[in-house]
Parts: sequence; C-alpha cells; structure tokens
Amino acid sequence: MTRFVGAFLLVFLTACGTMSVQKEQDLSKEFERQVRREYRFIRDPVVNDYVAKIGETILQPLGPQPFDYSFHVVEDEEVNAFAGPAGQIYVHTGTIQRARNVTELAGVIAHEIGHVQKRHIAQNYEKMQAASWGKQIAVIGAGVLAGGAGATAADLATGVGLASVLNSFSRDAENEADAFAVDALLKAGYDPNGLPSFFETLAAEPGPHPPAFLSSHPAPADRLERTRALIAAAHLPPNLREDDDGRFEIIQQRVALLTRARARTKGEVH
Repeated sequence: MTRFVGAFLLVFLTACGTMSVQKEQDLSKEFERQVRREYRFIRDPVVNDYVAKIGETILQPLGPQPFDYSFHVVEDEEVNAFAGPAGQIYVHTGTIQRARNVTELAGVIAHEIGHVQKRHIAQNYEKMQAASWGKQIAVIGAGVLAGGAGATAADLATGVGLASVLNSFSRDAENEADAFAVDALLKAGYDPNGLPSFFETLAAEPGPHPPAFLSSHPAPADRLERTRALIAAAHLPPNLREDDDGRFEIIQQRVALLTRARARTKGEVH
C-alpha cells in the first residue's frame, strides 16, 4: 500500500466535509494521475479491453451509474486488486494469473465495484476526519500548498498512517461488498461461485504470509460461509457463465508473455 501513499494524500487532503458524488469525481482525477506515477501498468489493449469488458458486463444490468468507471491492469505479481475514488478499479496481473477461470476474476472485479457502489472509500475518509488527524492533516496540507520538497517531506512524515486508515475496510464493509458482488454477478450472467472459490484458492496458498488480496480483504471461514449461503439462497438459474470459451486462458498466456518480456528487458538493461 505504501507505494501509492502520495496518491491518497494529494487526493483526500483537498476534500472537506462530507464527500459528495461530485467531490469524489473530482478527487478521482488527481488520484489517477498520482497512481500512474507509482505503478507500472499493462499497456496492451487486448488485456485491458478484456478486463474492462468484464467490468462493463457487470455494470450494465445495474442501470445508470453516478461514476464513469474505468478498469486498469497493474503489472504486479502479487495477488491483489483495489478501488480508487469514483469508479477507478485496479487489478494486478498476479490476480489474473492465479484465477482459475473467468468467474473468479469477475468475482474480484465485482467485489471492488461493490466498494465503490457502497461508498466505502468515502466512508473511510469521513472516519478519518472524525478521528484525531487534525494536526497531521494541517501539517501535510501546508506541505502540499508549499509544493516541491515541502509536500514530499510531509508525505513521508505521516503518509503511512493515513493510507492505512483510508484503505482499511471493516468486516461489515467486506460482507456488504461480497453481497453486492453475488447479486451483480447473477444479474450479469456470471456464476457467483467464482467469488468464494477464489478466496478458497488463495487461502490454500502455501507460505507464512497470505496473498496481498487476503491481507487487505480478510476472508475468514465465516465470511466464506456467508457468501456461500447468499449464493444458495439465490436459487441460481441455469446457463450461468462459468467460462468464456477459452478467452480467459488466452489472456492469461498473453499476460505471462508480456510480463516475461518486461523481465527480460530489465535484465538486459542491468
């Protein structure tokens, strides 16, 4: 999370009071500019269009939206995804590679859309305002207004704590995003079982530390049980999409080629 601390600081320090839809839309522009400086992105239009199409398929049955959603692929082998203000959705290449089918990837994307739809990011900002951050915010605000080295020093001084608050979702928020995802996946024609199966896949990963997606999106047994119960209660209709005729596997291969080519280029440079 620390790699895009600067993005959160510059975005959220400009806001005041309750975050309206318009304010969140305004903040997303600066957020996007900043996060582009912090991350390396996949530029391949085939991969980007594929991920965006999944997102658009999920959104289409939901009707008019207050935000113009955009979907981005981050070149990072960690299994993770996150949402920015006003419909900015970011999916790591590691998530695409570890998913077993399109429904698992769609489940991750739907979950992140849920955080935006339920205004969880805006709510975290409001919680931050209510907490004892007044002095720190004033200091950082002065640094931002001063520009240059002043803003950078202020970022380093208190950025980690602020980013932690803004990116910490409660279990209620996670459950709410999961419930949204189950409903949205069904409306879009995807098998919603991809969501809990992806959590189970990650939970079974070997090693002392859980994948990044589970670190920031905790998936205890009761959460999985609750998601499974929601799906069982939904009485799934027939012919839900479980795959997409091999297109997902082609995208996985394409991502592997792109990231390997990048790694070779870096090795030659060094």
